[in-house]
Amino acid sequence: MSRRESPPPPSPPPQVLGVRRGEVEPDDRPERAEPLSDAEREIIQDTWGHVYKNCEDVGVSVLIRFFVNFPSAKQYFSQFQDMEDPEEMERSGQLRHHARRVMNALNTVVENLNDPEKVTAVLALVGKAHAIKHKVEPMYFKILSSVMLEVLAEDFPEFFPVEVQMVWTKLMGAVYWHVTGAYTEVGWLQVSSSAV
Repeated sequence: MSRRESPPPPSPPPQVLGVRRGEVEPDDRPERAEPLSDAEREIIQDTWGHVYKNCEDVGVSVLIRFFVNFPSAKQYFSQFQDMEDPEEMERSGQLRHHARRVMNALNTVVENLNDPEKVTAVLALVGKAHAIKHKVEPMYFKILSSVMLEVLAEDFPEFFPVEVQMVWTKLMGAVYWHVTGAYTEVGWLQVSSSAV
């Protein structure tokens, strides 16, 4: 490639967990998130206690894997969108700060699983901010959820056997449902496939 040629555009992220780019169609969205049972809430809160002790490091691991495996997601982060090296990402104070924010938001959800109105309010704020202010495509929440579940299962195998992973998958589905509801509420418009 000569210096004057521009590099090819990045390819769109692969389909993950059945989500395609720009997909938030009201008709495709279930009427409500599947509720968690009391036992499932207890499992989530118990396992989260082990994870949250190391919340910043876990959050950094999640974000690094997310950005390495789905580099198109970095377009929303001007402060570290040009970072390619995972070690450089790990040293980034800005990435660490965002990792803490992600983990603290999830902590608020987990701590309030017995208060569905609080969970709805928190996730509506997250969804609206990402839709209106940051203009992040909602599919990235599903991708990030999947990456988070992978990291938790790998880093905490003693606390995340298959049965626990299934409960956490249900929680992440509910998180995605609430966030996409906020996107729909603010009139999110799909962007063209050339944006990613």
